[in-house]
Amino acid sequence: MLVSAQNITKRFSTHAALDSVSLEIPEGKIYGLLGPNGAGKTTFIRILNQMIQPDEGHILINGNPLRDSDVEKIGYLPEERGLYKKMRVREQILYFASLKGMSEQAARQELKEWEDRFSIGEWRNKRVEELSKGMQQKVQFIATVLHKPSLLILDEPFSGFDPVNAQLIKDEILRLRNEGTTILLSTHDMNSVEELCDNISLINKSRQIMHGSVSEIKRSYIGNMFEIVFSGYYNKLLTTLTPSFKLLEQKTEGERTIVKIEMVQNVPTNDVVQYLMNSGTIESFNPIVPSMNSIFIEAVKQHNETVQNG
Repeated sequence: MLVSAQNITKRFSTHAALDSVSLEIPEGKIYGLLGPNGAGKTTFIRILNQMIQPDEGHILINGNPLRDSDVEKIGYLPEERGLYKKMRVREQILYFASLKGMSEQAARQELKEWEDRFSIGEWRNKRVEELSKGMQQKVQFIATVLHKPSLLILDEPFSGFDPVNAQLIKDEILRLRNEGTTILLSTHDMNSVEELCDNISLINKSRQIMHGSVSEIKRSYIGNMFEIVFSGYYNKLLTTLTPSFKLLEQKTEGERTIVKIEMVQNVPTNDVVQYLMNSGTIESFNPIVPSMNSIFIEAVKQHNETVQNG
């Protein structure tokens, strides 16, 4: 594991921002840090960046306790961007690179590649305040990754981008992951979580309530709903359905009918297929896999109810 956080607890006055949170971030993966506003995500990120210290627990980087020098291995893109408005683009990026220990020569060489990749070479001598918000976001992203950090922390990285440039940033995140960078992604965009993340941790009310690989979590939330595509007679399907099944949705496309059903009783899947075969030819029969957005909402709702009733 690149990052191992064990029993991290942080309190502010009488409020617990983090309550014994543990997570493992695998090397070379994209790890989603999820949760509602105020859940404790930003507090964890600040502890990882050594901006504040935990009251309890510890963090290991590559098996070693977190040290001051680890700042050079970390790239951090905060949700609240922090560019100097009066500085010119190139001098600003080179300045941030120097803070991360890069030589000017290495920084200039790396910057040229990023200017070409993001098509911002013509803006290199402009002051930041002269740029659009989206262009400023590109500059901040480059400043975050220029020193090739082994751990890249991105807090709402798509904020302020139009769909085209948001996709550009997503492509770069995947490219960096494929080149070995470990990425901690904090976002409310569940579509991006599904597109990008290998693993996630969900924090709510300072507690970790879910963690694991995205694929395993989605499989664990598959319920009793199925989508069936068949060629046959819809009216016959209606007469075929037993009280064990509830029809949720139906639509016809030419000779094909697509239905969504929910099994309201514990019936073997083979029996469901057998029932439906009486209505026509089944082209596909698939469980409906919930989205990460619906899983997020359900998990937070259940945890809030548990806390309220507990």
